[in-house]
Amino acid sequence: MGLGWSSAEERESLLPPPPRGAAGGPVVPQLRRGLTPAAAPRLVPVLGRVYGRRWLVLLVFSLLGFAQGLVWNSWGPIQNSARLAFGFSSWDIALLVLWGPIGFLPCFAFMWLMDKRGLRVTVLLTSFLMVLGAGLRCVPLSDLTIRKKLIHGGQLLNGLAGPTVMNAAPFLSTTWFSPDERATATAIASLLNYLGAACAFLVGPLVVPSPNGTSHLALASESNSEHIKDRIEAVLYAEFGMVSLIFSAALAYFPSRPPFPPSVAAASQRLSYRRSFCRLLSNFRFLMIALAYAIPLGVFSGWSGVLDLILTPVHVSQVDAGWIGFWSIVGGCVVGIAMARFADFIRGMLKLILLLLLFGATLASTWFTLTCLTSVTHLPLTTATLYTSCILLGVFLNSSIPIFFELFVETVYPVPEGITCGVVTFLSNMFMGVLLFFLTFYHTELSWFNWCLPGSCLLSLLLILCFRESYDRLYLDVVVSV
Repeated sequence: MGLGWSSAEERESLLPPPPRGAAGGPVVPQLRRGLTPAAAPRLVPVLGRVYGRRWLVLLVFSLLGFAQGLVWNSWGPIQNSARLAFGFSSWDIALLVLWGPIGFLPCFAFMWLMDKRGLRVTVLLTSFLMVLGAGLRCVPLSDLTIRKKLIHGGQLLNGLAGPTVMNAAPFLSTTWFSPDERATATAIASLLNYLGAACAFLVGPLVVPSPNGTSHLALASESNSEHIKDRIEAVLYAEFGMVSLIFSAALAYFPSRPPFPPSVAAASQRLSYRRSFCRLLSNFRFLMIALAYAIPLGVFSGWSGVLDLILTPVHVSQVDAGWIGFWSIVGGCVVGIAMARFADFIRGMLKLILLLLLFGATLASTWFTLTCLTSVTHLPLTTATLYTSCILLGVFLNSSIPIFFELFVETVYPVPEGITCGVVTFLSNMFMGVLLFFLTFYHTELSWFNWCLPGSCLLSLLLILCFRESYDRLYLDVVVSV
């Protein structure tokens, strides 16, 4: 667990003497599969303690994730305006979104840093990369060729922050929060990144006017290339200022861990970096649920990033596409936090919750895909139907993220949380990257992209149905600590 509570001296004051048996020896609780009796001496009861400052740590980390998602999704919602102002092509727009999954290529280096050096060092490095990337996008050059290269470079640096903001949520929740708050903290820390991407759907189209002929707003008729460029630059400067403030806050106060652990699981020794990968790659149940997460969430992330590009052929304006994307992700964030809070109160039901969410996602994505094929299905294509199907899809898929994260950690405990979630988010971004790579070549007709949504959701539903759940970490906190 990196800078965790692995030394006996540090835990000594927290560990009450183990109960004695009839023969005078210590009573060792029977542990579930995956936990050996040899580990029992390290898993004796811990008088965990939580600190009020945990909410401040969660706030700073969540704001960092929010800013990373906002910067990543800056260009998709205003792709028509960006084409006119900076001369971007469809390939450029797809590549600007693609830098997100490309930034996950050094994901394992960030996981190693988190495991060895702790959360503070990793968060400071991540936020510094975001400041540098946001600054590159603001360099005022008249040469559009060089300016576009700087913008692409800035998006890449922001993409390099993705492994931390998307992987570290369960690590942070275990380190700072008690067992009955962990799922909620994981949901807040992980979903704020998606909320940032959602706000990009709102901020971009409302601040940046659309070119003539792509919007019904009165402002569009008065817009020109220079005016649009100025408004885009205003958004870039505002995002740079926000990222800089968050970096300053993390630099001022963001400890790696509290003075004392909040639970047995937080205090226990974890597997080494190398042994963790061996455990993950040899665990068939983990590989099954990892694919169940990575395939639909990767497809949905790539689809959301170019939603304006997908809806333009069906005559949906840039502003309407922005609102659809915004509410689909916001709905998922709200329901996801509510589901996580429910999971904290009623434990051991993660699989059932995922089955319900993925079944709903399959139905919603099928409805949206068939609606877009008006020439074949003759279903009514209206703003109401597009809003409803997209919002439901976002609610079901985005709200499943923290539930998946908690189930990952429970399945492979005592593998460190950062390594576990790093592997699955790497897979998710790999699927998103492959999908966006094909989009750079096949962007004239996008019905194939829409069909990837129900196909991936259905496959995930089948994998979860066959998955056998276990709760080893929860067992330690609930049973061993009693």
